[in-house]
Amino acid sequence: MAYDEGLATLMRDDLAQTQGIIEKKMFGGLCFMHFGNMLCGVHKGGGMYRVGKANETAALAVDGVSPLAFTGKRMGGMLDVDDDLMGDDDRRAQLLELALDFVGSLPAK
Repeated sequence: MAYDEGLATLMRDDLAQTQGIIEKKMFGGLCFMHFGNMLCGVHKGGGMYRVGKANETAALAVDGVSPLAFTGKRMGGMLDVDDDLMGDDDRRAQLLELALDFVGSLPAK
Protein backbone atom coordinates (compact mmCIF):
# COMPACT_ATOMS: atom_id res chain seq x y z
CA MET A 1 0.00 0.00 0.00
CA ALA A 2 1.48 3.32 -1.03
CA TYR A 3 0.77 6.66 0.56
CA ASP A 4 0.07 10.06 -0.94
CA GLU A 5 3.20 12.23 -0.76
CA GLY A 6 1.01 15.35 -0.74
CA LEU A 7 -0.66 14.16 2.48
CA ALA A 8 2.77 13.42 3.95
CA THR A 9 3.83 16.98 3.15
CA LEU A 10 0.74 18.34 4.94
CA MET A 11 1.64 16.36 8.05
CA ARG A 12 5.28 17.40 7.84
CA ASP A 13 4.17 21.02 7.74
CA ASP A 14 1.80 20.49 10.69
CA LEU A 15 4.65 18.97 12.72
CA ALA A 16 7.43 21.34 11.64
CA GLN A 17 7.57 23.12 15.01
CA THR A 18 7.14 19.97 17.13
CA GLN A 19 10.27 18.66 18.82
CA GLY A 20 11.14 14.95 18.75
CA ILE A 21 9.51 14.01 15.42
CA ILE A 22 11.00 11.38 13.14
CA GLU A 23 9.47 9.64 10.13
CA LYS A 24 9.29 5.88 9.79
CA LYS A 25 7.83 3.81 6.97
CA MET A 26 5.39 1.34 8.50
CA PHE A 27 2.41 -0.72 7.39
CA GLY A 28 2.80 0.44 3.78
CA GLY A 29 2.46 4.06 4.86
CA LEU A 30 4.47 6.71 6.63
CA CYS A 31 4.30 7.19 10.41
CA PHE A 32 5.45 10.17 12.40
CA MET A 33 6.97 9.26 15.75
CA HIS A 34 7.11 11.65 18.71
CA PHE A 35 10.10 10.78 20.91
CA GLY A 36 9.77 7.19 19.66
CA ASN A 37 5.99 6.82 20.08
CA MET A 38 3.65 6.61 17.09
CA LEU A 39 1.74 9.90 16.79
CA CYS A 40 0.14 10.03 13.35
CA GLY A 41 0.69 8.94 9.78
CA VAL A 42 -0.51 8.74 6.22
CA HIS A 43 -1.63 5.80 4.12
CA LYS A 44 -3.36 5.27 0.81
CA GLY A 45 -6.64 7.14 0.99
CA GLY A 46 -6.02 9.24 4.09
CA GLY A 47 -4.25 9.30 7.38
CA MET A 48 -4.32 8.13 10.98
CA TYR A 49 -3.92 9.66 14.42
CA ARG A 50 -3.16 8.05 17.77
CA VAL A 51 -5.34 9.98 20.21
CA GLY A 52 -5.65 7.41 23.00
CA LYS A 53 -8.84 5.98 24.41
CA ALA A 54 -9.59 9.00 26.62
CA ASN A 55 -9.62 11.34 23.58
CA GLU A 56 -11.31 8.93 21.20
CA THR A 57 -14.89 10.15 21.71
CA ALA A 58 -13.93 13.78 21.06
CA ALA A 59 -11.97 12.79 17.96
CA LEU A 60 -14.75 10.61 16.55
CA ALA A 61 -17.05 13.66 16.69
CA VAL A 62 -14.90 15.30 13.98
CA ASP A 63 -16.38 14.79 10.51
CA GLY A 64 -14.26 12.35 8.48
CA VAL A 65 -12.93 10.32 11.43
CA SER A 66 -13.58 6.63 11.98
CA PRO A 67 -12.04 3.92 14.17
CA LEU A 68 -8.84 2.43 12.73
CA ALA A 69 -9.23 -1.23 11.78
CA PHE A 70 -6.62 -2.09 9.12
CA THR A 71 -6.84 -5.82 9.85
CA GLY A 72 -10.58 -5.83 10.51
CA LYS A 73 -10.04 -5.53 14.26
CA ARG A 74 -10.60 -2.11 15.83
CA MET A 75 -7.49 -0.59 17.39
CA GLY A 76 -8.55 1.42 20.46
CA GLY A 77 -7.32 4.99 20.56
CA MET A 78 -6.24 4.87 16.89
CA LEU A 79 -8.29 6.71 14.29
CA ASP A 80 -8.55 6.63 10.52
CA VAL A 81 -9.20 9.87 8.63
CA ASP A 82 -10.35 10.31 5.06
CA ASP A 83 -8.79 12.42 2.30
CA ASP A 84 -11.37 15.18 2.75
CA LEU A 85 -10.39 15.66 6.40
CA MET A 86 -6.69 15.60 5.50
CA GLY A 87 -7.32 18.59 3.23
CA ASP A 88 -8.94 20.60 6.03
CA ASP A 89 -6.37 22.47 8.15
CA ASP A 90 -8.77 23.06 11.07
CA ARG A 91 -9.93 19.45 11.46
CA ARG A 92 -6.36 18.16 11.03
CA ALA A 93 -5.22 20.58 13.76
CA GLN A 94 -7.97 19.35 16.11
CA LEU A 95 -6.83 15.76 15.72
CA LEU A 96 -3.15 16.61 16.01
CA GLU A 97 -3.84 18.45 19.27
CA LEU A 98 -5.65 15.39 20.68
CA ALA A 99 -2.85 13.09 19.49
CA LEU A 100 -0.11 15.28 20.98
CA ASP A 101 -2.06 15.44 24.24
CA PHE A 102 -2.05 11.65 24.46
CA VAL A 103 1.33 10.74 22.95
CA GLY A 104 3.04 13.62 24.77
CA SER A 105 2.06 11.98 28.05
CA LEU A 106 3.89 8.74 27.19
CA PRO A 107 7.50 8.11 28.22
CA ALA A 108 10.05 8.53 25.43
CA LYS A 109 11.34 5.33 23.87
